[in-house]
Amino acid sequence: MKNKNFLKGFLLGILSSVAGMFLFIMLVNGGVLNLTGGNSGSHAALRQKINSKVNVLEAYIDKYFLDDIDEEKMATSVYKGVINGLGDDYAAYYTAEEYKEIMEKTDGIYCGIGAYIATDTKTGLVSIVKPIKNSPAEKAGIKAGDLIYAVDGKEVTGEEISSVQALVKGEKGTKVVLTIVRKDEQKKVTVTRDEIEEDTVSCQLLDEQIGYIQVTGFESVTPNQFKNALKKLEKKDMKALIIDLRDNGGGLLDAAVEMLDQMLPKGVVVYSKDKEGNKQEYYAEDDDCFKKPLAILVNGNSASASEVFAGAIQDEEAGKLIGTTTFGKGIVQGLFGLKDGSAVKMTTAKYYTPKGRNIHGKGLTPDIKVEQSDEKNKLPVSKKEVDNQIKAAYDYLLQEIAK
Repeated sequence: MKNKNFLKGFLLGILSSVAGMFLFIMLVNGGVLNLTGGNSGSHAALRQKINSKVNVLEAYIDKYFLDDIDEEKMATSVYKGVINGLGDDYAAYYTAEEYKEIMEKTDGIYCGIGAYIATDTKTGLVSIVKPIKNSPAEKAGIKAGDLIYAVDGKEVTGEEISSVQALVKGEKGTKVVLTIVRKDEQKKVTVTRDEIEEDTVSCQLLDEQIGYIQVTGFESVTPNQFKNALKKLEKKDMKALIIDLRDNGGGLLDAAVEMLDQMLPKGVVVYSKDKEGNKQEYYAEDDDCFKKPLAILVNGNSASASEVFAGAIQDEEAGKLIGTTTFGKGIVQGLFGLKDGSAVKMTTAKYYTPKGRNIHGKGLTPDIKVEQSDEKNKLPVSKKEVDNQIKAAYDYLLQEIAK
């Protein structure tokens, strides 16, 4: 068993510097406290208070704690505790491994098999939600609904989804063997990993030349995918457009701005203010803009970058918002990578629509309110079934086309 007395050095060394670490984080974020200024007294008092409490904790642990101590886990808990103590719902400390996964997600590009997977919280079963089009998974014959029993011989039932994802991902060109269960039949499928670009945009042309683009997230790959979708629909003589941002929880602010640049005339599309009142403006810079009738579908899960996009469209009267009130996340998080590969995230500013609206805690109110129902509607020509909110957007755009 490891000597628990290491805590005297370990915890005092880490926890007594919590205040210093907090100051460092805030200084990285723009310099709001002065180590040698008026805050030095309160800093020293906080340090002394922490040291005193750690001494008490260390004594109890030394005397009573039964098991071995995982030093790395304890250190991580301390770092996470510092950030949790900010009281910021969106703040977080990420280990190097967690940070790497986050960056892969925001890049929208990673090396793996190219399939969305999920874990049933009740049964622990891991299933394929959907293979990405033309991905290694699809080419290997993996289908939506397949259960993953094992990865390279390691059973994964009951495992955390992040652990399964880590097993499936790997270097480009390497192989992974999935044990798949389909209709009570078990078989092994070998998949060669490749670089995957996540599909965040899909499009189709509805009746009466009305285009439909669904955006599921704002990642680094999204603006280009969005641009290609617009071009594809324009080639089909699109007369009007529906952009579906329902259940889109946001992502990268820069991605939303780049997409707005394709839709709006030159000018400010969003701006932010930090705690010092410093203002940062983001612009549409292209001469081109979208001039056809436009409807944006939103709901209570449309948040953050989705609200930046929808709010700018609404302010500039370039289109109508249809659906229900959005989530209401009008704040910006800064993500700061640290030297050891870990990172911290915290709220650093509020953002505002072009007309100066901050919708945090309030959301965007649709121009045309339509509660979603289970009702299915058929389009008049193709008889394609769509939900009632898409149908409402379709009907609105038909009227605009007819003007």
